[in-house]
Amino acid sequence: MEPITGDSIIHHVVESSDWYARVVGDYRANLYVRGHFKVHKRNILLRVVPSMFRFEKGVNDYIVESQNEVHYSAPDIYDVKMQALTGTFHRNDGEIGNVMDYFNMNIYSTDLLPDKLISPFTKNGHRYYYYILDSIFTERTPTEYKVLIVPRYKSNQLVNGYVTVRDKSWTVADCCMAGKVEQVGFEVRIKMGADGKEMYLPKRLSIKMLFKFVGNKIGADYTAVYDYKDIKLAGSVPETLPQKRSYNLSDYYRLTVTNDTINTDLAHMDSLRAYPLSSFEEELYGSFAERETFKKQNVVPKSRQRVFWGEVGDMLISNYTFRFNNLSSLKCYPLLNPLQLRYSHSNGFSYIQRFKFNQYFERDRSLYISPRIGYNFKYKEFYWRCDANYTYYSEKLGRITLNVGNGNRIYSSEVLDRLEQYPDSILDFDKLKLDYFKDLYVRLGNDFEITNGLLLTVGLSYHKRTLVDKTNIYDPELQNYLSGELRDTYSSFAPRIRLEWTPRQYYYMDGHRKINLYSNYPTVSVDWERGIKGVFGSTGKYERIELDMQQKFKFGGIRYISYRVGCGAFTEQEDMYFVDFFNLRRNNLPDDWNDDIGGTFQLLDSRWYNWSNKYIRGHVTYETPFLLFRQLRKYVNLIESERLYGGILFMPRLIPYVELGYGIGTHIFDCGAFVSFIRGQFDSFGCKFTFELFR
Repeated sequence: MEPITGDSIIHHVVESSDWYARVVGDYRANLYVRGHFKVHKRNILLRVVPSMFRFEKGVNDYIVESQNEVHYSAPDIYDVKMQALTGTFHRNDGEIGNVMDYFNMNIYSTDLLPDKLISPFTKNGHRYYYYILDSIFTERTPTEYKVLIVPRYKSNQLVNGYVTVRDKSWTVADCCMAGKVEQVGFEVRIKMGADGKEMYLPKRLSIKMLFKFVGNKIGADYTAVYDYKDIKLAGSVPETLPQKRSYNLSDYYRLTVTNDTINTDLAHMDSLRAYPLSSFEEELYGSFAERETFKKQNVVPKSRQRVFWGEVGDMLISNYTFRFNNLSSLKCYPLLNPLQLRYSHSNGFSYIQRFKFNQYFERDRSLYISPRIGYNFKYKEFYWRCDANYTYYSEKLGRITLNVGNGNRIYSSEVLDRLEQYPDSILDFDKLKLDYFKDLYVRLGNDFEITNGLLLTVGLSYHKRTLVDKTNIYDPELQNYLSGELRDTYSSFAPRIRLEWTPRQYYYMDGHRKINLYSNYPTVSVDWERGIKGVFGSTGKYERIELDMQQKFKFGGIRYISYRVGCGAFTEQEDMYFVDFFNLRRNNLPDDWNDDIGGTFQLLDSRWYNWSNKYIRGHVTYETPFLLFRQLRKYVNLIESERLYGGILFMPRLIPYVELGYGIGTHIFDCGAFVSFIRGQFDSFGCKFTFELFR
């Protein structure tokens, strides 16, 4: 007979975990949540934390209660609708550490929280955890085993605690897991259902959290109680998911609730409460009512100056949202925000500021406007961009888009043709000073989904390029040539068509709005543009075509491989034109690390992007929680992921250009080191750094 050990018990659980994770195909439940908050220390920097509750001066204890309806569908699809909400905050819409993710935790999944925590029950869990048998409860029926879970490495992707497992069925009876996600330390206790269908589902959760950030210390204790109404079992995913290649998962997301408003009446919550309030919690509600009554009876009007400077202070250090009504809002990011500072070897330091305006209309029509500005300290250049779109047919992703901004400085095809005569030995971008033209662009487009996964974009593109400097040219002969031939301003007008296809795209409908989920196949796109001479003063004729394919795979917990390949060319050129590819360019105003890393070479001088009228390129990225720093996590547990990068580019004089890199990701910052080679010879080495806190 096989001896009972911690490893053998967890092995039995792991063997069945895939089935247990999906044995429940669908359920509906009422979820009651109560949270108690304790302010230990706080300062003004707490204002920069997105979604944080707003605490009153001199008040350190708070309570929040909510009643929710939950609809779950396999695999791991949760729809939570809040029905009632009460509490002692002036605004109860805050949270600490995305707490709802913990309530939806599936302990049998490979990751306990999406892309954050590696489950002890993943198939290769023995690489990350020790399993130690602590106790055997023979007096229980069936016998239960308590197994300690100890991480092999000090990492924020691993948890420690214990799990109690039932004999024979090898299901989890209860567990306790502790760890840290970003700025929040947590301890989760889960009590599973005792028998029947509920034995596969959590019945009660207790969550203790401690948020720490630059002198701020906030504690939170949550208790969640499930009351299941309808549980449907399924033997496997194919029996759970729609059959006959139906990619519409709306039935698995839609929650049928007639009341779309949240009830905030305390008397109504009294009728919903899963267990009674303690005397201390009743005192919290009583004190809150007294404070509100006192404020109403003793209203002290604030001076305009005080209100003005208070709003200025909020705008400088906090995310600030102006709500004009229930359907429109303007979100402003802090004006003094060091987290928007970033650095890369090729571009130096840059700073970005963003704003977002949303206006909603009937039938899920909406207007979205997002201006953003940035400054590059290396090139001493100011960038701006305004993206706007009006969604008029959300079922088919129908929207009108408008993009206006100043693009990268660029040199023309005449300069390109002339420079091709220079041998590699004397070609020096810095001495040639090729930033001849500054760019102002306007793009107008219309998106429409022809069929599921097939998106057609038809639009117009207009560029106005203005000469910056005629004098700083290294070669006198070239200087005379350019000064004699170049005009001050060039314009281009081009119709544009883009076709993007993602086969077998899963989605769901939220009212009239289609929301794409995922696909197991790559996204392929074709982008075509034709410059027409003479329209709106257009001075050049050309044709641009680009092909692109990209995909991201997830496997083995929270490990990923992504790739991107593409090519492009300018053809049918007549007179002056500018090599400005859509898929291969420097992004001056990226949203985050991933937005800038996918198709950009970190060390390649951006002027190479305009060097050739054709290119072929490829990128691959591997991301895993543990790679080179596996044995050093005792000292560097801040690291959440490690990444390997590879990129290759084929164009004249760069056959090939190869770039390799290694990076680490944390909840505070992302950084990477890169090395490049041209034709097999070492070219350069550099780094990239961005803040990722609270993104």
